[in-house]
Amino acid sequence: MSSNAETVTTNANNDSLSLDPCGSIIRENCDDSIDSAVLELDSSSTATTTSTTTSSKPAFLIKKEALPASLEQTNPESGGQGLSMCAQVNNGSDCSQITTTSTTTTTVIKKVGYASIKQEFLVPDYKPKLQTAYVSSEIKEKLEDAEDSLPDHAGDPEKGAAAGDEGEPPHKKAKLKGRNKHRPKHERLQDKDRICPAIKENKECRFGDRCKFSHDKEDFISKKLPELAGSCYIYDTFGHCPYGISCRFAANHMTEDFQNKTNEEIYNKDRVSKPINELSFDVRNKLWKRKYDFKRADKVVKDVQKTFRGWDDSSSGINPTLKNVVNDKIEAIKTASQISQSDTDLIGNSNANNIPPVIEPAVLSQEIHVENRTEILSSGAAPADLDKTAGLKLPTHEKAEQRTFGCITDEEIIRLQPGEVKKIDFKNKLYLAPLTTVGNLPFRRICKTFGADITCGEMALVTQLLKGKQSEWSLIKRHPSEDLFGVQICGSYPDTMTRCAQLLTETCSVDFIDINCGCPIDLIYQKGMGSALMGKATKLEQICRSMIGVMGNTPLTVKLRTGVFDNKNVAHNILPRLRDAGVSLVTLHGRSREQRYTKLADWDYAARCAAVASPMPVFGNGDILSYEEANLHMNNHGVSGVMIARGALIKPWIFTEIKEQRHWDISSGERFDILRKFTNYGLEHWGSDHQGVENTRRFLLEWLSFLHRYIPVGVLEQVPQHINERPPYYIGRNDLETLMASANCADWIKISEMLLGPVPPTFMFLPKHKANAYQ
Repeated sequence: MSSNAETVTTNANNDSLSLDPCGSIIRENCDDSIDSAVLELDSSSTATTTSTTTSSKPAFLIKKEALPASLEQTNPESGGQGLSMCAQVNNGSDCSQITTTSTTTTTVIKKVGYASIKQEFLVPDYKPKLQTAYVSSEIKEKLEDAEDSLPDHAGDPEKGAAAGDEGEPPHKKAKLKGRNKHRPKHERLQDKDRICPAIKENKECRFGDRCKFSHDKEDFISKKLPELAGSCYIYDTFGHCPYGISCRFAANHMTEDFQNKTNEEIYNKDRVSKPINELSFDVRNKLWKRKYDFKRADKVVKDVQKTFRGWDDSSSGINPTLKNVVNDKIEAIKTASQISQSDTDLIGNSNANNIPPVIEPAVLSQEIHVENRTEILSSGAAPADLDKTAGLKLPTHEKAEQRTFGCITDEEIIRLQPGEVKKIDFKNKLYLAPLTTVGNLPFRRICKTFGADITCGEMALVTQLLKGKQSEWSLIKRHPSEDLFGVQICGSYPDTMTRCAQLLTETCSVDFIDINCGCPIDLIYQKGMGSALMGKATKLEQICRSMIGVMGNTPLTVKLRTGVFDNKNVAHNILPRLRDAGVSLVTLHGRSREQRYTKLADWDYAARCAAVASPMPVFGNGDILSYEEANLHMNNHGVSGVMIARGALIKPWIFTEIKEQRHWDISSGERFDILRKFTNYGLEHWGSDHQGVENTRRFLLEWLSFLHRYIPVGVLEQVPQHINERPPYYIGRNDLETLMASANCADWIKISEMLLGPVPPTFMFLPKHKANAYQ
């Protein structure tokens, strides 16, 4: 855009729009009926007004309500004359002339894709600089090759732009956009540099000289990094730090002869914050030696697969093997019902009314509950086609409450009392999404303090859980403050998923288990897990029915996307099958796998899915960053609740805003206190030794990669902020707010050093997005 002022005349009522040299937009004599207009600037610096904001060119949006009153009505102090502004450009000359009768002009510039910031906070003409310390080695090589290929006159912008021996400008040879796919792994200390756990607790090591850890305390202290300033959070909170001399804050609880002190007054209190779902030694050994009893899971999977294979797609009708199996199970249920009724008569009429009747599984009711179902089955229809048949109208309450496939359990023969059955009311609750890497236990504790109702652990792979891998089991740890907690697992086969469901329900404290059918990562998708299951609806149904058969009264939930491919939604076809299988809740992310996180979430499609899946509750997910957006989707799209993912990462206090229906102009000091609380929770969870401190720092940096995108309410020109709007370069109301708004990872490291001390000499951090390497 030219630096000179430009005048644009519209086609409606000869209204005009003017651009001053700073790029501000001024409206003259505009009719009140024109609420908004879009100014598009092409390469020749000519401007036209249109009525739509869809354009491939840079666009600026002018909103009527944001304009000053002096631009909307005549000025009484000027004798009833309206505001007059004009700009003259003399054949491209640098001079411009502006005349006005008012000294106060406040304009609002809304650039598409960017949030609207108050003028006093904006940094005009800011040019970011690349910091090569935070780019990958591959990018560094490309940059070096690009510099080597520059001619001698590359310093001249005019000549350098035209210089390109290979037909491509040098600055396009290394584009810094997208993700860093090959990020370096976190460096761990070698075993010889770590103190033996037994020696650390002043005990005798049972391995003796064969121990792979160090037994020399003085040598360990001499090689240890300098002590960090401040007190040990673990010692101050629990009265004893189990990390002893390896703690980075050991000076607070170590004696001169390297003895670990204990505050008996605090230590004797109950440790209510100890994590739950830790892998026990006995269970781990059984998993390692493959001696854990999975006979129940294997039998359920076998029964479900046998039932599915029993359907004959030909016109011959029902497979005889299936018919015999069904008849045998019907007789077993009838016999069990007679026995249960006899026991009820012996108890007496006073208690008989309190015992619920025996409910037969839906697979056994094919010839009992629905008269026209037998006719459909006799025509050779497959299970997947039953719900598509127009003549089949199964009552919705039976479809939602009855289990369809699986072996007969004790709970089906002798039904539990209503008070003994676990029922979770998911409706109208705020659900913190299971987030890989950043959805760790310390972060979930932060969200719980701000009002999150439902929390879920990070996605865990079933194959790693069944192998007893400690790093995978740490993902399902639960804090006592998480009163409604679930575990999300990811797999591709009914047998491993069912085994994992049995293992979790028998050894862990979980309120529900969630199946991940939405992960778009290539590594997961190519192995048939995550969003790949949406393309295999029959297998997904088998997995759900098998898992429900071993989970007892623990609910099963599923997280879906709209589909695998863009513009080819399939979730509405899958939801009825999940409902009939007995799934208690489905969460729908309004994007396909191909979209990942681009474009806006399709909430209209979420409304369609919620109607199809009724009465099973459906939660919506996508692009929620304010209480207005949560209210909009809850009221207009028929969902039972909302799941919040990136919105919670950008501002975890969004749960408070939704519950209190307000915008919270949180100060930078309050936000820094949240980060301090996160680091304390991280030291408690990952440890206060060198490894634990660096793990806490790494996860803090990962969170800051989202947290910096928050724009304070007092800085915004238009509230609320939308999740698809990036902040322009701006300065905050104080230095700390400016630092926390930086998109450069070097500033994130500064924040981590304010909380966790200086980074070690071997520290390396590569941001997830390449653009965060710019200062």
